[in-house]
Amino acid sequence: MTPTLVLASHGSRDPRFDATARRVADAVRVALPGVRVESAYLDLNAPLIGDVLANLSGAAVVVPLLFGDGFHGKIDLPNMLADACASNPSLSVRQTDVVGVHSPVPALVDRLAEAGLRSDDGVLMIAVGSSDPGSDASISARADELASTLGRPVELVFATRIGCDGAAVREAVDSLLARGCARIALSPLFLSAGLLTERVERVLDALDSPAVVAGPVGAHPTLIDAIASLYAPHATTVAV
Repeated sequence: MTPTLVLASHGSRDPRFDATARRVADAVRVALPGVRVESAYLDLNAPLIGDVLANLSGAAVVVPLLFGDGFHGKIDLPNMLADACASNPSLSVRQTDVVGVHSPVPALVDRLAEAGLRSDDGVLMIAVGSSDPGSDASISARADELASTLGRPVELVFATRIGCDGAAVREAVDSLLARGCARIALSPLFLSAGLLTERVERVLDALDSPAVVAGPVGAHPTLIDAIASLYAPHATTVAV
């Protein structure tokens, strides 16, 4: 029997997040015909991960739709899975790495191109910050990779830590302009647009500088391929 694939997202109060997560799940179903795919959330949206797992039996593979490997992937989610297994003896669960172990940079490049990236743009990449230094370091490495791929300056700002009146965003924009960039291109390393991305956009709107905003990763083929790659080895080893 093929294991159920559970896509575990953080969740958001913004309704666009749930809509995006559902589009991702639909794309995964197309990419993995014959595999049961369920969406679940750690917080703020329904169904929660525990509720989804309570209604499953047999083998399940949980893929965290997280770009950084911080508290949620290392502590939060494993604890939830352990509780689910303890209360549902018919369930066997394995958690994969977060999707961020596979480079999201091709998706960011495509989203910037869709937004009309110009040769004189400087890129402001935003992502969710973490209390885990290793997670932040991995995101910083992705910003360096994006700069190398595009051949232009990239500044990274963690949207959860933009400071008073968006000071971190302002400093990043000033740095890009000082390096000769004529316009700012915002590149969100987020699954979906939401409250955090809009918070940064409001700071950009308040600055006297031209800017363009790229879309979030969403159901980009790069993300779908990452999910399929993470699921595949576990599907082979836990199938019953």
